Amino acid sequence: MAEYRIGVIGHTGQGNYGHGVDTVWGEIAGCKVVAVTDPDPAGLQQAKKRLDVSQGYSDYRQMLANEQLDIVSICPRWVDRHHEMVLACAQRKLHIYMEKPFCRDLQEADEMVKACDSNDIKLAIAHQTRYSPKLAVIRNLIEDGGIGTVLELRGRGKEDRRGGGEDLWVLGSHVFNLMQYFGGDSQWCMAQATQQGKRITKEHVVQGKEGIGPLAADSITAMYGMQDNIVGYFASARETGNGDRFALQIYGSRGVIEIKTGFLPQAYYLDDPTWCPGRSGKTWIPISSTGVGKSEPLKDLSLHAGNVVACQDLLQAIEQDRLPECNVYEARHTIEMIAATFESHRQRGQVAMPLIERRNPLMLLER
Repeated sequence: MAEYRIGVIGHTGQGNYGHGVDTVWGEIAGCKVVAVTDPDPAGLQQAKKRLDVSQGYSDYRQMLANEQLDIVSICPRWVDRHHEMVLACAQRKLHIYMEKPFCRDLQEADEMVKACDSNDIKLAIAHQTRYSPKLAVIRNLIEDGGIGTVLELRGRGKEDRRGGGEDLWVLGSHVFNLMQYFGGDSQWCMAQATQQGKRITKEHVVQGKEGIGPLAADSITAMYGMQDNIVGYFASARETGNGDRFALQIYGSRGVIEIKTGFLPQAYYLDDPTWCPGRSGKTWIPISSTGVGKSEPLKDLSLHAGNVVACQDLLQAIEQDRLPECNVYEARHTIEMIAATFESHRQRGQVAMPLIERRNPLMLLER
């Protein structure tokens, strides 16, 4: 395997280096981090030491111009510069591994997809759960009829201080990516967003944290029409939880599956058409990477393990000229589901997807 030269983009104090999106390359054979960028001087020095590189830049554009790179890790969790960074990398024909969320709105997403397509760029986004070996076990269980006909997908965010609109963006993106994996692309959305029990208007819109852009609502309730008559649901209410309900549940005519997030997330199977163990006496059975009720042979439960598998898949996608497992189109659809939530609220009814309106719906709200 040829050696890939990796550049790392970070920003201490504004998204930092994501969840290990910088250090993952030290675990990937045939890859070497050769340079890092960070506008924060102290953060840059720490990153150079952590990544064992001598080349450091305060401006990522200088790194892209000066270094002979193959792949760039776009690490900051803050979203506001993801769009410009992806376009800059794509124009230089550099493949990308990046932190989520993908970007701030559908206009940005469309431009990012176009840039990757026109320059033949492979982009993978760090939804580590999408690389979990448990997903294949769950999909096989569903295809073998383990829960009967799939009827509903239900997800919630962490519902902490970020509950509502911020939760929709930051944690909902994980849930939506899993919804797409199991239910396909959403075809419509119907949703409502409220602030202290009142329907949000433009007076409620503020600039969100972590570069999200326009944001509103302390409570979100949304419904999505998916393939094969499956209906997806997402909800989040501020300060009503501590993450215990942050998961995706798959309801079928014969039973239920629940999966949390992470490379080896907790996952359970309930063989019960009533969906109520209190009535049926049935019990939830753990799902491992080898099957239902089987012991887990894998030991690394960290997001780092998910990053390793994701980057290995990205290299294979480059060499085989195929899409990465969690790719630019899935990333855009996640943003589409978020945008559709606010667009349905704005239009006071069901909206078809893909959306016709690509601007941020919160910027179009009236009183």
